[in-house]
Amino acid sequence: MNKEFFINNRKNVLSEMKDNSLMIIYAGFHQDEGIFNDKYDESRNYYYSTGLFEYGNILVLGHIDGKIIERIYIKRLDVELAKWIGAPLTKDEVTSISGIIDIKYVDNFNKDIDELIKLAKYLYFDIGKEGMSPTRKEAINASLKYQKKYPHIEALDASKIFEKLRTVKYDCELEYIKHAINITRIGIENILKNIGPMYEYQLESYFDQAVKFNGATGYSFPTIAASGINSTCLHYMENNRKACDGDLILFDLGASYNMYCADISRTFPINGKYTPRQKEIYDIVLRGQNVVLDYARPGLTTKDLNNRLIQFYAKELKRIGKIKKDDEVLKYYYHGVSHHIGLDCHDLALYDGLRPNSLISNEPGLYIPEEEIGIRIEDDMLITNNGAILLSKDIIKDPNEIERFIKENKKC
Repeated sequence: MNKEFFINNRKNVLSEMKDNSLMIIYAGFHQDEGIFNDKYDESRNYYYSTGLFEYGNILVLGHIDGKIIERIYIKRLDVELAKWIGAPLTKDEVTSISGIIDIKYVDNFNKDIDELIKLAKYLYFDIGKEGMSPTRKEAINASLKYQKKYPHIEALDASKIFEKLRTVKYDCELEYIKHAINITRIGIENILKNIGPMYEYQLESYFDQAVKFNGATGYSFPTIAASGINSTCLHYMENNRKACDGDLILFDLGASYNMYCADISRTFPINGKYTPRQKEIYDIVLRGQNVVLDYARPGLTTKDLNNRLIQFYAKELKRIGKIKKDDEVLKYYYHGVSHHIGLDCHDLALYDGLRPNSLISNEPGLYIPEEEIGIRIEDDMLITNNGAILLSKDIIKDPNEIERFIKENKKC
């Protein structure tokens, strides 16, 4: 993405802010400020506003007395530390990537922000809603500190603004997501080329090698590789059971590319062949996904899509004798069918109604522990003016095609 994308994002953020307000967004904090800085908790809203990957920085946006403020505080070069972990971005590099011209060093932040806050009525912090990461904790603590120090300030949650802006994806964002999806496809096909009785983590490793080799810059989330009875646990994370002949294995996985996520689920037979019963349940889930795809359109909510799927499941599960009453569906299906996807796997977004260029998951599943059958089929679905399309349609999922692919491509 070029810097115009991030310049426009900041313009949109500023247009949603109140007059005489400031917004403080912490880039992120490394868990251990030692020599390793390859992994840290970066604010997605910081990246959305700047395009920068670097922990320790602070972005300040604002309207003060009719003046627009776009300022970033960055780390100074520490020559000795740079020998260990590399040099931080220079001011020129920051401007080249983000388009921000007003750049200062973080050791000036506390003094500067105190002077600016004296002129403001509102102060936005990127607090968000989920978890207690170091970055969110820092934002909450700063909010409390400044409210106490400046009682005239009203603290506001910046995530409300970003929810609105990040709900709809730009074409350049979708291109990153499509790239992440394609890398994920390659990883899944590498699993199928090597599938067989082995430990779940061994099968997972075939995905890891392929996505890294093909340019993924990260993972959307830790991979779920759940075989046998584990496939009936929604967020099974151990990945340490030995998958056996006759088992199904459910993968929930995704590569990311420059923070933009793919989120895909597939369920495969370890021995390369579904049993008739496995295929029967698989077919219900696959047809359920098509029901959601055909129904999805702007104006509906993800809850509407889920209710439509439950109606379909009630009919099908009664047909095969698995339930007698509609409300018994929840015994075998107990999660939602959709969430927004973008910079986060479960992306920050409004859930009051789908909009064109919203990207959501379409992930029906059925989980039958007494039969050790857990099946989930998840694709990334783009809402259009006329309905919806699957961006991940090229990732194999027809059961007959899966069996044929394994037979023709299995390495051993």
